[in-house]
Amino acid sequence: MTATRAAGKDGGMILPVAPPALSAAEAEALSELYRRGTPANTIRAWERDLAYLAAWKQAAFGAALDWPESEAVALRFILDHSIDLGTVQTPAREVADALIAAGLRRSLACPAPSTLDRRIASWRAFHRMKNLPSPFDAPLISQARGRARRAAARPRQRKSEHPITRDVLEAILATCDHSHRGMRDRAALMLGWASGGRRRSEIVALNRDDIDTEEFAEKGLLRIRLLTTKTTGQDRAPRLPLKGRAAKAVMRWIVVSRIESGPLFRPVSLADRVLTRRLSADGLRDMLRRRLVLAGYPPDFASPHGLRAGFLTQAALDGAPLAAAMQLSLHRSVNQAQSYYADIEIADNPATDLLG
Repeated sequence: MTATRAAGKDGGMILPVAPPALSAAEAEALSELYRRGTPANTIRAWERDLAYLAAWKQAAFGAALDWPESEAVALRFILDHSIDLGTVQTPAREVADALIAAGLRRSLACPAPSTLDRRIASWRAFHRMKNLPSPFDAPLISQARGRARRAAARPRQRKSEHPITRDVLEAILATCDHSHRGMRDRAALMLGWASGGRRRSEIVALNRDDIDTEEFAEKGLLRIRLLTTKTTGQDRAPRLPLKGRAAKAVMRWIVVSRIESGPLFRPVSLADRVLTRRLSADGLRDMLRRRLVLAGYPPDFASPHGLRAGFLTQAALDGAPLAAAMQLSLHRSVNQAQSYYADIEIADNPATDLLG
C-alpha cells in the first residue's frame, strides 16, 4: 500500500494513496504530491479518521479495511453510529466499548451528525485516493446516512457560552493597566478580536516577525501573517490588516517588552518580568478568565472562542456584509459564518431600520 504522512515522510500514520496499478515510482510521486498539496490539518484529520475506521472494522468484523469496502460494512458503520448505546447491549455496544478502551471514542452517546459526516467523507476520500468507487455512493447507503443525520440532529453547541461583543471587550480592556501583564493582555485580546476573531492557537502561535510594521508610522497599520490556521497552509499564509487602537496596543507591547524575535506573546512572571517562552493556549484561556472576573463577569462567561464569535456577531449587529467579515475571519464555509449573523436578535438586525 502506498502512503503519505501528516508530518512528511518521517512520521505519522500511513494513509492509503494510489491504486496498485501504478508503478512504485508513480505511487511515490503521487504520495509526495498529496503531502505537498494537502493542508497539514486535513491530513491530520484523515489520519485520525483512518485510525478510527480501521479499529472499528477490526472490532466489528475482525478484519482489516478493504478497498473498495463493501456496502454491507458501510451500512453497518452508519447503523452503529446512529443510536445512543448507553442503554442497550448489542454488538455495536461491544465495538464501542473496545473503541473507548483504545482511546478512539469518548462515550457511548450517539456521535454528532457532523462527526459521522466527517468520518464518512474521509472514508470516501480514501477510496478516491485509490481510484475506487465508494460504497457510500450507493442509493441505500446514501439514504441511510441522511436518515441517521436527521435522527441524531441536535441543537448547535456553542464553543463559547457568550460572544465577546464590543461592549464586553471594552469592559475587559478597561481592567488592563500599564504593567507588562496589562499591556500584553490588552494587545493579545485586541489583536485576537480586531483581526477577524482569531482562534487562540493562532494568537499564541504568532512570532515577532509575523508582525509587519512598515506601514505603522505613516498609516497606523500593521500586517499580521498567519502561518497556521484551520483553513490555510504556509504556502497561502494570509496577511491581515490591524488598525487603530488594536495596532497601537500591539506596537506598545512590542516596544515595552523589547521583543525583537521569537514568540510575540509570552508569560509574565509575578514580578512583572516578560519571560522568553511562548504563551500557551491554556495560558491565553486563563488570561481571559482572569480579565472576565476583573470586569465583573463570571469566569466561564466566555471562552477564547468568544473573541471569534464576538467579532462576527458584532459585524452582524453593525450591518457589515457577511463577505467582508469572512475576509478577516477566514471562514471558508458561508453557512458556518452565517450562523453568527442568524444568532442575533431579529429586532437588532440593522435591516429593520431601513425606513428609519
